[in-house]
Amino acid sequence: MSDHVRIGVLGAAMITPAAVIRPARSSTVAEVVAIAARSATRARAFADKHGIPRVHGSYEELLADPAVDAVYNPLPNGLHGKWTLAALEAGKHVLCEKPFTANAAEAATVAAAANASGLVVMEAFHYRYHPLAVRVDEIMRSGVLGPLRHVEASVCFPLPVFSNIRYDYSLAGGAMMDAGCYAVHMARLLGGEEPEVRSARALLRGPSIDRAMRASLRFPSGHTGSVHASMWSSTVFKLSMKAIGENGTLSVFNPLGPQTFHRLSLRLKNRSSAETFGRRATYAYQLDAFTDAVLHGKPFPTTADDAVKNMTAIDSIYRAAGLPVRQPTA
Repeated sequence: MSDHVRIGVLGAAMITPAAVIRPARSSTVAEVVAIAARSATRARAFADKHGIPRVHGSYEELLADPAVDAVYNPLPNGLHGKWTLAALEAGKHVLCEKPFTANAAEAATVAAAANASGLVVMEAFHYRYHPLAVRVDEIMRSGVLGPLRHVEASVCFPLPVFSNIRYDYSLAGGAMMDAGCYAVHMARLLGGEEPEVRSARALLRGPSIDRAMRASLRFPSGHTGSVHASMWSSTVFKLSMKAIGENGTLSVFNPLGPQTFHRLSLRLKNRSSAETFGRRATYAYQLDAFTDAVLHGKPFPTTADDAVKNMTAIDSIYRAAGLPVRQPTA
């Protein structure tokens, strides 16, 4: 593995082609070499369609494969922690889809195992690796906005297919877990600190499943924040982040998918500017960061320790909304 990362995929999730298969095709150091799924027929069909050379009959078989260096884990939320731990025990690096685990306690367990293993464990917040997010981080760290007053992030999209696993409480579903984990992560990026959740209000699909969520935050330095997540509400589509300081405002439209239309606007007291970036996929930048970490030990922002902080905020939002914290799938 000195110059190449061979990736095995757990499950035949719809996100896999965009997240790893297509980026790996254009990478000189990454290759998707194996897949396992609950259904052998589905795994074989997926492998044939996407040119994956090996199909394993179980997740355990894939983890035992010596030709697999790293695992991509896009399983349902409630299974992320279990199979990331299993991959670490098998000596594999892990790129784990967001949200990292079902809750903060499980995230802490996985983070402890990751830190003890010396292996790379990355939470797949792909947007964070695009030059657009790198530029946002640069602006926030520069202090050009002056003392912060308020930050906000919204990730809202329509998903009226209520049979989808994202609405399944037993699989750790819910709008705050799916769309909201991004919004929380963006608010933390802008806020620069770990927030306290002041209040939260959910729109429900079922007794424990949120189809939308709004939350109010406060940061230790005194600035406030808000997050808005929705899979089905009157806010049909909204992807944005904003930071308001004493000296100006930073606004971003579509931080999740700069490969489509996006815009970063910076308005200061004496000047305004707008920026756009290249349309190389966020997932391609993420795979570059993952392989750099595996092959060269390069640091990266979406670590297991960072995931614990994100899950802590998500748990607090659920509690503030009067909903139960999600639990791992048995």
